[in-house]
Amino acid sequence: MTGKVDGRAERARATRARITAAATTTFAAAGYATTSISAIAAAAGVSEQTVYYSFGNKRAVLVTALDQAIAGDDEPIPTLQRSWVHAALAEADPRRQIERQVEGAGEVLRRAARLLAMVRGAAADPELAEVAATTIRHHREVQRVFAAALASKTILRTDEAAAADTAVALLSPETYLLLTEQLGWTHDRWREWAADCLARAVIGEASPPAR
Repeated sequence: MTGKVDGRAERARATRARITAAATTTFAAAGYATTSISAIAAAAGVSEQTVYYSFGNKRAVLVTALDQAIAGDDEPIPTLQRSWVHAALAEADPRRQIERQVEGAGEVLRRAARLLAMVRGAAADPELAEVAATTIRHHREVQRVFAAALASKTILRTDEAAAADTAVALLSPETYLLLTEQLGWTHDRWREWAADCLARAVIGEASPPAR
């Protein structure tokens, strides 16, 4: 009996993953308002009822897709408990911390920038207002932890709150997409630029060349 239950659970998880992947692509390409459950179902190769059964509604599909794009997996591990965050915070050199936090944020943006920008761009939609506000609040909370860590290692050029807000702006999906998609920068060029700008603004030193 246990084997059958485990098998059903695994199939259900695989179905959710397929729907989530399809939704991520569909939302990013078409936007939230014009993306229907039927379009998500068609892209995932499942029935509309399966989408409703797995998630309940379109907003829940979006939230799941966004969470997994940010995390990179479906494990319920908060951002501040992720290994890349721990590695950045553990850096004794403040400039190296900045490089590591930008590197980690960059990997998140590779996966989630389009979806994040879509959500924020549609924040006037009542269904998305809270989701958009939550993404910004969460980003700010993470950057405040990084700013506090920097303040414990060196003298900041500004207060911790302003340092965190500077990071929020520099590491935003809008800035990332402007430079990498509209202006044609490579991801590595963006990463080096973002680390350099953040280091200059927050600790007053240029970030050394990427290793």
